[in-house]
Amino acid sequence: MKKSLLFLAAVFSAVFASPAPAQTPGGSLELNASVTPTSAKPEPVRDFTFYILTRSYAGIVKEINEKDGPPSRDAFIDDLKISPELKSWLHAHDVVDLTLPGLDKLITPDDILNVPEFLLAYQRSNSGGVTQGIPKPKYRDEDKTKNPQRYEKQHSEYFASLKKFIESHPDTVAGMELELDGVNPARKWAEAQNSQKRRVRQLAPTEAQTKYLAIKVDTDLSGHALVTNLPAGNYWVSSLGLTAASGDVRLRWDVPVTISAGQTTRLELTNLNAADPNAEKLP
Repeated sequence: MKKSLLFLAAVFSAVFASPAPAQTPGGSLELNASVTPTSAKPEPVRDFTFYILTRSYAGIVKEINEKDGPPSRDAFIDDLKISPELKSWLHAHDVVDLTLPGLDKLITPDDILNVPEFLLAYQRSNSGGVTQGIPKPKYRDEDKTKNPQRYEKQHSEYFASLKKFIESHPDTVAGMELELDGVNPARKWAEAQNSQKRRVRQLAPTEAQTKYLAIKVDTDLSGHALVTNLPAGNYWVSSLGLTAASGDVRLRWDVPVTISAGQTTRLELTNLNAADPNAEKLP
């Protein structure tokens, strides 16, 4: 019994006397941030938070866009409250804004006759005696049920004569885009895209800080910041979509940096390695 106790005491003594395994030394990151306005001297980015990420912020934004991407153009068109004929026309043409100048170059006489919204817009833009010689419909809507044969005959005659008139007077198509504002899907399309961009702007910073944040640091009044004991590896210094401003210049950063064990890495954040948010396509 005594020998057993002595053996256990020796084991515990050996375990607790063993030195702790050496930790891999980290590195340091020293950064200086400045913004240079047009025709002026660089200004330090004071009291500004930078985020040291294990993934680029642009990559995070891209991933969110892929998961919650912009609306499908075809699905958007299918949900519009317009005629099936206009939906088919939009699917076949790379156009969303029906009020753009030059739309008349894309619309054929057959399009005007086959798409109810186009026919109404053409008739309105050429009504009130503005266009001389334009055919006028003789068919009446009530004849569609009361006298379908007469309705169909007069309807066909009107469409045939109108097509000939449009073909011989192509200038009468110009201006009909002004009458399409009521069915123009451009505003809804822009709203759908902007809504998705707003969602990304809200989600991306949270995603970055929740999943990919190594540490964050604030600059001092000189635009200087220091991070110590940062594990060796590849990082990105990011402003998370926030902008630093000076004069007429607004900048964002998402700059890769490599940290080596036991060394201090110095990084200058300037106009040269920043992005201009006004020129960016990403949110």
